[in-house]
Parts: sequence; structure tokens; C-alpha cells
Amino acid sequence: MKKHEDFCSDYIKFCDWKFEGIDELGQSAVQNLEQNAARNASQGTSQNTSENNKTENTKENQVIQNINEMGAPKVPTNENKEIQCITVIGEIEGHFMGNPQKKSTKYEHIIPMLYSVEEDPQIKGILVILNTVGGDVEAGLAMAELLNSLSKKVVTLVLGGSHSIGVPLATAGDYSFIAPSATMIVHPVRTNGLVIGVNETFEYFKKMQERINDFIVRTSNISKADLTKLMHAKDELVSDVGSVLIGKDAVEYGLIDEVGGLKESLTKLKELIKECDNK
Repeated sequence: MKKHEDFCSDYIKFCDWKFEGIDELGQSAVQNLEQNAARNASQGTSQNTSENNKTENTKENQVIQNINEMGAPKVPTNENKEIQCITVIGEIEGHFMGNPQKKSTKYEHIIPMLYSVEEDPQIKGILVILNTVGGDVEAGLAMAELLNSLSKKVVTLVLGGSHSIGVPLATAGDYSFIAPSATMIVHPVRTNGLVIGVNETFEYFKKMQERINDFIVRTSNISKADLTKLMHAKDELVSDVGSVLIGKDAVEYGLIDEVGGLKESLTKLKELIKECDNK
């Protein structure tokens, strides 16, 4: 009988030991799960922190880039805009690359931009701001013809200057403005470098000049006689023939429609857009 009692006592102790072991294993498993969860949470927090840092770094880099490029930490944007602004600055670059030390406007950039504007139904008007010394004749005339053929309303504004082939660009829109201190230089076609002195070469220059003159007369209020007179004047330029027109002089000759700045240009463009919408 005593042996039986000892056996029962040992069996109970054995069961208690098994349950204690199971409890220990369960607690260990729970601890492992808690540790894994804490580790994952830590990694997630670290990952979120890393992503946030990347976002902040991107914003900081954008601010720095804006300061370097635009001189301001934030550039104003308007996603749903009716007016697209296009600038033509420096030298108009054509089939050949210009001097890398000079500011330039590449016609292969402007032409696709004008096409995309024409295809965008949200854009109803274009403001072209000009401050150019001229450049490649073929490229400048191509840009002017494309501007003139757009279905969108186009207003041009001459700031600083619009010289040489910049003149057709200034007259290519539906309406043109010039700042009071801005200048326009009108002169015949000229070229640099070696020229073969044969009649065919001079005939080519003559036909090119006729193309430019016809475009300017067609897109402005200047007469062909006045334009020819301005181009061949000998007392305006020191080492070349041509004329310098400052602000109101360009308006008096009919080359530009009105003297004004950005406010007047935007007001006129909005009026043209409104008139077009009413029709």
C-alpha cells in the first residue's frame, strides 16, 4: 500500500513538472513573439524614419536647386493654368551649337513645347517674353512661323531687347508689347565666316531677306517702305547698317502694337482669351 502511495505521489510530481515545462515553453514562445514584434516595429520605424529623411533631403535639394536656378527658395506653380509663358533669351541657337559661355534658346526645345501647348486643351493663351540678341535666321524664322500659326492666343513682350531675327518673333503673336526702355535692332541679313562671293550666294541672301521682310510686314503694321528704310539706315549703327528702335519708336513705326509691361501683356491676353471664348 505504501508503494502505491509513493507511485501516485511520484506521478503527481511528474505531471506538475510537465505542466511547469509547458508553461515555461509557452512563456518562452510569447517572449520570442514579443521580441520579434518589437524588432519588426523598430525596423519599421527605422524604415519610416529613413523614408522621411529621404523626403526631407529631396525637399532640401529642391530648395537649393531653386535658389541656384531661380534665386528664390520656392517657385510659384499653377497646375490648372490657362496661360503658358515661354521665354526666348540670349542667342537663338539653330543647327549649330553656339558659344557655351553665352545664354541661348534652342529651337529644338521651343518647337516641341509649342506643339504640346497647341495639343493641350487647358491652355488657351501663350505669353512670349523676349530678350534676345538674335541668332540663327532659319531657326528664328521657323519659331516665328510656328507661333503665328497656333490656334491659341499669343501675346509677345519685348524686355531688354529683341534684335535681328528676334524682330519677327516679336511680331508673330496676335498682339505685341515693348517695355519703355527695351530696344529692337533692325538690320539686313548678315553672316560670319567664309562666304563664296558668287552671284548665287548674294541671291540667296536676298531671298532670305525678302522672307523676313514679308513676315514682318504680314504680322505687324509697318509698311514695307519704312522697314526697308530702317534696315539700310547708315547713321544708327557704328559698324553696320540698320536702325535701333527704343520703346515708343517701335510703336510709332507700327512694328509693335503698344508700350507696356507684364501687367498690360497679361491683361490683353486675358481679354483675347475671353473674346475667343465668347465667340
